[in-house]
Formats: sequence, structure tokens, C-alpha cells
Amino acid sequence: MTKLIRDNKIALYSAGFMIIMSTWLITCTAELSAYSLIKFSLLIIFSYAAMVFDISTRKIPNMLVLIMLSGWLLLLIPILFIIPDIGMGLFLDSLYGMLIGGGLFMLVYLLSSKGLGGGDVKFMAVAGLYLGFSNTVPAILYGTVLAALTGTILLIIKKIGRKDAIPLAPFLFIGIMITVFTP
Repeated sequence: MTKLIRDNKIALYSAGFMIIMSTWLITCTAELSAYSLIKFSLLIIFSYAAMVFDISTRKIPNMLVLIMLSGWLLLLIPILFIIPDIGMGLFLDSLYGMLIGGGLFMLVYLLSSKGLGGGDVKFMAVAGLYLGFSNTVPAILYGTVLAALTGTILLIIKKIGRKDAIPLAPFLFIGIMITVFTP
């Protein structure tokens, strides 16, 4: 019974957090188009879910990444048909974001003897679709610098060892949040 109560509390806290973040996004970014508002709201929700999964299971499920990709497609496809010129521009911007996010993380994954998880690579590739070309690198920089600082502090205070891993998705979530809410 306590597990059920604990799970419901997590769901309630998660739903409350998402409502607060979506409301903040709507009120703080009045100049955003409806497309951008929906896109960033979906990104925040999916990034939050990735963070929760990564903290609790040390994995980002492939199903979450597929749902993220599906959400992006469902958002973009109508624009491609209704306003093809704008839709193609959005598609190319998203594609560049995916190539940067997924490409950088894939490079680190391959060069670091898999020190970075495959879920992080897939997650950042799809997050790059939502962020686009100009927002992907800042989100990665904010997230990875914060992760490096946190890891260094945890090493110094001896909470982790040199071989221990820390989940990256929480830091990527923060990097994405900073990028989305910074004008």
C-alpha cells in the first residue's frame, strides 16, 4: 500500500510541476508563436520524464524517445502541409539541431568507451529536433558544465568515486530549461 501512495505522490508532484512550468512558459513567453509554445511545452514534459527515469532507473527508455519523436512529427507535419515554406525551414532547423545534439553525444559515446549512456545520445538527438540549431549547443553546454561541476564537487566531498557515474538527464533538463527560458 505504501508503494501505491508513494507512486501517486510522485505522479501528483510531477503533474503539479508540469502545470507550473507550462503556466510559466505561457506567461513569460507571450511573444512565442503557438508552434513554439507547444513545442517547448512538449520538450519540457519529455525532458522532465527523461530526468525522472534516469534518476530512478539510470536509463532513458527507448519508448520515451519514440514518443518524443512522434510528438515532434505530429507538431511539424501539419505545418509542412499548410505552410510548406515555413514548415521546411522549421524542419531543416530541427534537423540541424538533431545532428548537433545527437552527433556530439554520439562522438562522446564512442570516444569515451561508452562513458555516456546510449539513452543520453538518443534523448539529446530528439531534444535537438525540438531545440533547433541555435538552442541545442547552449542546452548541451549548460547541462554538461553543470554535470561536470556537480561531479567534481561530489568527488571532492567523496560522495562518489572516479569510476562512479551520475545520471546526465537531470543536468540536460536544467540546460534545456535555461535555454528555453532565456531570451
